[in-house]
Amino acid sequence: MRFMTVPLTLALLGAGAAPLAAAPASFPQAEAQVLDLSKQLIALRTVRGEGNKTAEALELVKAALVAGGWRADQVEITPVDDTAYFIATWPGSDPKLKPLVISGHMDVVEAKPSDWERDPFTPVVENGYLFGRGASDMKFDAAMATSSLIELRRQGYKPKRTIILQFSGDEETTMKTSRIVAERLKHAEMVINIDGGGGTLDEATAKPLYWTWQGAEKTYNDYLLEVTNPGGHSSAPRPDNAIVQLATALERIGSYRFPAEINPVTKAYFEQAARFETDAKLAGAMRAFAANPQDEAALAILRANQAYVGKVGTTCVPTMVSGGHAQNALPQRATANVNCRIFPGHSREEIRAELERIAAVPGLKVTDATGDESVAAPASPMRPDFLRAAERAIAKARPGTPVFPMQSSGATDSMWFRAQGVDSYGASATFSKDSDDYAHGLNERVALSNIKPGLVYYLSLVTDLTK
Repeated sequence: MRFMTVPLTLALLGAGAAPLAAAPASFPQAEAQVLDLSKQLIALRTVRGEGNKTAEALELVKAALVAGGWRADQVEITPVDDTAYFIATWPGSDPKLKPLVISGHMDVVEAKPSDWERDPFTPVVENGYLFGRGASDMKFDAAMATSSLIELRRQGYKPKRTIILQFSGDEETTMKTSRIVAERLKHAEMVINIDGGGGTLDEATAKPLYWTWQGAEKTYNDYLLEVTNPGGHSSAPRPDNAIVQLATALERIGSYRFPAEINPVTKAYFEQAARFETDAKLAGAMRAFAANPQDEAALAILRANQAYVGKVGTTCVPTMVSGGHAQNALPQRATANVNCRIFPGHSREEIRAELERIAAVPGLKVTDATGDESVAAPASPMRPDFLRAAERAIAKARPGTPVFPMQSSGATDSMWFRAQGVDSYGASATFSKDSDDYAHGLNERVALSNIKPGLVYYLSLVTDLTK
């Protein structure tokens, strides 16, 4: 991987607070459009399956862009199965420059109205929040980025580098459109993924604590463990019992700890995030791990904490099990699913072979069960141009807010771009309290106080990366 020298990295990460700046400017038309477009998008049920309205949602974004100055032929909506993907192009003045891609997704996870306090597909503004499925993941961010580009055009900005706005249509499920889009845009210079990163607000004061950008993510992968044997009558037990053999394998995998690992993104995260950890023992472990990833005492503390266990290396855990066919018969087959989150730098096949070695059960078959819905991808480099632009944008939008990187244990469209060799950075403008994190859950919400600083952030970031 390509990374900066340590002194420059620390300087760009900002060991102290960012310099103070003037209060964010106002953009009345754009601010109104963010809320209006967000509400229109939330009202459409963009869920995989029958009645999927993703294409309709993308038509709303297209209409907004065309009204804002894009030609209709510069905005493409392509159907794929029951969904669609979106690519809008704002040509730059220098065709020799590779484009900047602003990336997101328009689909959402399912939501059952009977479980919610409010109908998930009826946008509701209440007590300073916008409620609805997709409010935080990620229709509000989609509306914010769209409105920001329209505002830039309204101000007469002329980018030197081409700007591409794209939304996939099945990021929450199969990621088929995600793969297609990344293949089509593999010529890009950089991707700003607005479905990653973001800021944290203080629980008591609601003031910004820090903002993180996502520079890497672990690979999601499922493995099928299977044991088969002849079976027989339960009154005549055999030594090779499929359920017992599988249980032995699962016990070994469940108790195994993959080697601890660190990369420049996670090292910087532990160093900087330790400043905001209120538990002194945990903060000390974070600093100790950043200094020495083989520090067993620090590792024990981090692995015992749900917030950090996924950040120190690959994790694999059994999630489903099935076996036998009758109460009075020896099992002929027993299976289990093991879900892994693989640290960047390891292939899916490498981990499959490792699981087989850990289990060490004769006759056990371990198969990659994910198919083409996931791909291993390296961490993005700490590029000075991105870091400068991101820190400048946050300093304008949220003066004094510390900035540092993070690695996600979940999956986003960034992995498909990184696998194509395109640097991708999760860099949402949205800030929230930890207690307001309802993405994928009930009563999803986003604070409307994000609108004004969010616009300031995007106007600065996009301009700096395309001028």
